[in-house]
Amino acid sequence: MKRIFRKLFWAWEFDKEEEWLNAMSAKGLQLCDVGFCRYVFEEGLPREYVYRLELLDNVPNHAESIQYIQFIEDTGAEQIGTLFRWVYFRKKTDGNEFNLFSNIDSRIKHLDRILVLTGILSGVNLLNGGTQLHAWISQEMSFNFTVSILCFTVGILIGYGFLRVFFKRRKLKKEKILHE
Repeated sequence: MKRIFRKLFWAWEFDKEEEWLNAMSAKGLQLCDVGFCRYVFEEGLPREYVYRLELLDNVPNHAESIQYIQFIEDTGAEQIGTLFRWVYFRKKTDGNEFNLFSNIDSRIKHLDRILVLTGILSGVNLLNGGTQLHAWISQEMSFNFTVSILCFTVGILIGYGFLRVFFKRRKLKKEKILHE
């Protein structure tokens, strides 16, 4: 029997999303499909799979992404689905740890990709909000004011996520220096 859950995770909450997917696995619900704010689970054995997700450098159907996904699948993992540039993997629990990032550098590179994504989205929304506010001031159209407030709000929210990832990345860089 399949069960659908609707849940929102922001890009900077990928670790919380992984925790949630693995907690669902512990309850015997295994992810079998993913969409925007939609997770489809099927019943299975508790802790049957371990789940990981990653933001790819390119879209999933890009040649480099296909090659990378195949490399991960060659380790025994299975691709569950993709959402934009995010890819969802699962691997049968076998007592060995399942990590996509083998060292601090690869984790930092992953955070860099998320920083670029959130930085661009935040900047575009803030710029659009400023443009709409300028249009409202010069033409006094209430629609532009509403859109500008919405864009500023989204830009600030995504900017908050950018800062969260930035500080996580900075902590990893300090950890890397300690281990060198």
